[in-house]
Amino acid sequence: MAHRIAVIAGDGVGPEVIDQALLVAGAAGAELDTTPYDLGADRYVATGEVLPDTVLEELDGHDAILLGAVGDPRVPPGVLERGLLLRLRFTFDQYVNLRPVKLFPGVRTPIEGLTPDRCDMVIVRENTEGLYVGAGGAMRVGTPHEVATQESLNTRMGVERIVRYAAARAAERSGRLTVIHKTNVLAYAGDLWMRTATEVADEVGVELSYMHVDAACLHMVERPEILDVAVTDNLFGDIVTDLGAAVQGGMGFAASGNIDPEHRHPSMFEPVHGSAPDIAGTGKANPAAAIMSVAMMLRHLGDAAAERIEAGFAAAAPAIDWTAVETAPVGDAIARAVGG
Repeated sequence: MAHRIAVIAGDGVGPEVIDQALLVAGAAGAELDTTPYDLGADRYVATGEVLPDTVLEELDGHDAILLGAVGDPRVPPGVLERGLLLRLRFTFDQYVNLRPVKLFPGVRTPIEGLTPDRCDMVIVRENTEGLYVGAGGAMRVGTPHEVATQESLNTRMGVERIVRYAAARAAERSGRLTVIHKTNVLAYAGDLWMRTATEVADEVGVELSYMHVDAACLHMVERPEILDVAVTDNLFGDIVTDLGAAVQGGMGFAASGNIDPEHRHPSMFEPVHGSAPDIAGTGKANPAAAIMSVAMMLRHLGDAAAERIEAGFAAAAPAIDWTAVETAPVGDAIARAVGG
């Protein structure tokens, strides 16, 4: 039975990389029943709409959402991010943001001497709490006495479920789980995270360690091999995963999933490189992140095509010139490797 996939190609290079991702999925034998949605800058500019309630209901009827990219100079910053991305994450309770950080053979990294065997980690970011809930306010705006507050909301339920997810991933891999936070300064939230993580780790039977977020950034560059599965809050996760993307060769290789592990609502999978309007239409966008995002989507849906895509990508990567990427040729090369 075909998977029902809502495709939001979006803006800029989004449609270009999504085309290649779907090509590779087809080569891997995945059966996808896709429905395109015109959500993004063009719709907003034309209608003033970002994500109408009726479309939100339609999206909820799919097995998963595949997103290319959103963002456009014509749209004020934050409009599409809050109105589309965050709304989908919160409404569909996609509380896991999953970001693998893996260096593939043949891919150049800015870290001198780093080899693929030393860079294979999974960062699990809490996706629906923290500073991103929008709690706070402002007063005396535009005056010398302006005040702005932004509160980070952390619940026992929210922390426990993300730690449980991360602990389960750790149990499948090395059995090592690292909490990344800032407990020496953020005493209340940090205490909740560490008490909860300790209890869950003991119950699941994984080895628990801790890093301050600043130290974690240092280690991700100098000794990435000491991290296997890491779990962290929404803001810290947003930051360290982009650092991870740089370590693994750049944003063009950064795949992600916004996941509801219980499958109550569709999960959303996307490359995190943004819309890159400066190269849109030039055929120079790297489709790797979109292709690996499709693999993540298929794995979430229990489709063996995910393994074929991952194996094909690893086989094709050493022969590709990643310093002069051409979108369609890269997609074709991976599709050939995947198809065997």
